[in-house]
Amino acid sequence: MNKPSNPTDPLQPSVNDELSDWFDSFRDVVDRYGATESAQLLDALRAHAESLGVPTAPPLLTPYVNTIPPAQQQEYPGDSEIEARLRHLIRWNAMAMVVRANKHNPGIGGHIATYASAATLFEVGFHHFFHARNEDHPGDFVYFQGHASPGVYARAFLEGRISEQQLERFRRETPRETGLPSYPHPWLMPDFWQFPTVSMGLAPLMAVYQARFLRYLQARGIVDTSKSHVWALLGDGEMDEPESTGGLLLAAREKLDNLTFVINCNLQRLDGPVRGNGKVIQDLEGIFRGAGWNVVKVIWGSEWDELLAADKSGQLIQRMNETIDGEYQMYAHEPGSYMREHFFGKSPVLQKLVEHLSDDQIQRLSRGGHDPRKVFAAYDAAVKFRGAPTVVLANTIKGYGMGSAGEAYNTTHAKKSMTADQLLAFRTRFNVPISDEEVADSPFYKPTETSRELKYLHNQRRALGGYLPARAKQSPTLSIPSLESFAKLLEGSGDRSAATTMTYGRMLERLMENDAIGDRIVPIVPDEARTFGLEGVFSRYGLYSPKGQLYKSVDAGTLTQYTQAVDGQFLDEGITEAGSIASFIAAGTAYCNLQTPMIPFYAFYSMFGFQRIGDFLWAAADAQAKGFLLGCTAGRTTLMGEGLQHCDGHSPLVASTIPTLQIYDPAFAYEVVVIIQEGMRRMYEQNENVFYYLTLYNESYAMPPMPDGARDGILRGMYEVRRNDANGDHPSARPQLFGSGTILNEALRAQQLLAEHFHIPSDVWSITSYNLLRRDAMANDRESRLQPSEMPTPSFLQQELAGRPGPFIAATDYMAMVPDQIAPWIPGRYVTLGTDGFGRSDTREALREHFEINANHIAYAALTAMAADETFDPSRLPDARKMLGIDANKLAPVGI
Repeated sequence: MNKPSNPTDPLQPSVNDELSDWFDSFRDVVDRYGATESAQLLDALRAHAESLGVPTAPPLLTPYVNTIPPAQQQEYPGDSEIEARLRHLIRWNAMAMVVRANKHNPGIGGHIATYASAATLFEVGFHHFFHARNEDHPGDFVYFQGHASPGVYARAFLEGRISEQQLERFRRETPRETGLPSYPHPWLMPDFWQFPTVSMGLAPLMAVYQARFLRYLQARGIVDTSKSHVWALLGDGEMDEPESTGGLLLAAREKLDNLTFVINCNLQRLDGPVRGNGKVIQDLEGIFRGAGWNVVKVIWGSEWDELLAADKSGQLIQRMNETIDGEYQMYAHEPGSYMREHFFGKSPVLQKLVEHLSDDQIQRLSRGGHDPRKVFAAYDAAVKFRGAPTVVLANTIKGYGMGSAGEAYNTTHAKKSMTADQLLAFRTRFNVPISDEEVADSPFYKPTETSRELKYLHNQRRALGGYLPARAKQSPTLSIPSLESFAKLLEGSGDRSAATTMTYGRMLERLMENDAIGDRIVPIVPDEARTFGLEGVFSRYGLYSPKGQLYKSVDAGTLTQYTQAVDGQFLDEGITEAGSIASFIAAGTAYCNLQTPMIPFYAFYSMFGFQRIGDFLWAAADAQAKGFLLGCTAGRTTLMGEGLQHCDGHSPLVASTIPTLQIYDPAFAYEVVVIIQEGMRRMYEQNENVFYYLTLYNESYAMPPMPDGARDGILRGMYEVRRNDANGDHPSARPQLFGSGTILNEALRAQQLLAEHFHIPSDVWSITSYNLLRRDAMANDRESRLQPSEMPTPSFLQQELAGRPGPFIAATDYMAMVPDQIAPWIPGRYVTLGTDGFGRSDTREALREHFEINANHIAYAALTAMAADETFDPSRLPDARKMLGIDANKLAPVGI
């Protein structure tokens, strides 16, 4: 039996001879036809080898050296000397900002080390690549690494866009806009930051879907985005977040060559090495190459070029390959003598290679991410590459330049202060023109406006269209259709049944047909369009696909055929709520980032919305995204049969944590229409920075026509639906029954039970938004508290309930905490019924009985509340329980 070959075994002499001929031939091919055709030849050879039974899987990892050899680097286009001085000043001011903040307010925090490692990566981009928006260019989209924000502020200080007074108030933001936020937050600096990035893992995914959304706009002819490039400046540690790599396949599949990730591989995360026992750059190369990205490694600075060229034995590259990150961190931390002994000392060949270098020169053998020439070559290759996105893996040192204060220390991420000696060393290393006497105070430094440095800085930015980051506060408005234009949807369903999800689908089609705004509608769904009854929309308007549809769909010719198109309007993202919300953010911020208002409607399984992507939704609010979130198949008992994981009983509560989100739980079709029309008016005519969440249900029932005068109450949170003046002897009691969503129907049935069996009059209210009622009441209380001499104006809730005797009974398909939000302002006994506990599979009737929110339980809650108020004889309660079928010994649903 023949011994299997080992790829690491030495080649036989005969093979070596053959290989030499192959090398000569292939070199000739490269010289004659160039790199692209040569790569095609290799692909063809691999395919042929596979057909002969020879396995040839291409390696995912390349040697631990720079991807771009020195011979392929073009001349650096900038003034290296001036750029170095600017870089040093920005380093100093970024450090000084954090040190001064913590000197005056110990413990206020901040980060020095991240920007120290990333300064060159940022500055090469600012000087030569990051294009601002102007009349000739839609602008680049740059996602800045959040912990490096001091460096961005320090640059803006030199640009004259941020004052020294603002730098002095780093991390001291009250009153608003008097200081600087800790990280990129558009909500806190609405004319500066564009993208919130510091919640690690969000920026990579948002950048992918932003790049894709630019292509979507281009394909649909909305705006020419062909010049725009998306840059995501990221950290190596954050790439462990699942979201960081969640969009890689999409980016490669759709050939998003308008996207570049720049990963600052300083080999350290917050506590220590990212891959102490491995190599994070190699790990990331394998991930990105495997996903189909173009990978450019920037590992070694120019000082290594001579050594690599002299390494005829290949031992230097071998040593680079075998050294792990924990060792590389030590080499950055220790003097050059340590590296001479432990890195080069592994073999006589390597020792001889550096015998002409002093220990100081060895210590100054730089990492590629600190070399502007290497970084420029990588960025230039990235923007010129076609057919795939690019990732630049840049090797840096965390805390670069901090010396004994934290350079390559495990503790450097949290370093916020420096001693006088450390400041002096920093000043000297970067040649900052500050005297020895001043250094201990770490003053800010800015050259005069007529200096060569600032003239160069401004000229470079003018050539790139202006300054970044920058965000437009205002945007063009849209002409929103009036409520009357949806009159047909306000008339009710007559004898037919309908669900609020169906109403949304019909309104969506009406909007997409509208001449004024139809092309601005962006329907988004994570592979549930048919579940939500939207298949008619995607068959008519098409699902966006950059390839169009290369096959005949099995349902071709039907009214609901699956139709993909290059200019498709519908974004069906597949089973990815995270990707879908990233598309929502891209669309919802186009009004400011592209001056092109788009109206996203993101419909999702309500249980898998806020619960799964809450961090992205918080980022959406921070970015001041606009649009509609639609939690379909909502409610813990309305979505029957699906069970514990699917039944949503808390999304309105999670949604209530977002201050700018307008949260509604509509019951009837006309409520849905009124809320959406008003939302569009507020966001796109009035330019309000809010967005909307509506719960929608799949339970069908008769939809009544819109009552006169209901619009204001629908929008403000409550309105009376029906009064029942049953003849009875309860002049001091009149239960007020609150219902929302599908449970409003249970409240209406409970009203009938009270009238028919107990002769008790009652009123039923549709509570479209407990949260808006709460916010209004809280604002009213605050005003009364701060202006006690003024005559207080009752809140809307208090005005509506004034003179109503009660008791007040609220039932919801969500946890009781939802109606509990308004408890402090209810003028009487208040009982809330909700679906606290785990969901389960069954019929709606059985589930509502289980959670005790059906009509019978609502009616009984009213009776017990009246008994407690002494307006109903408590001795009648046992008979009432029996008549209503209430099991007093039933286990509480919250515990089972």
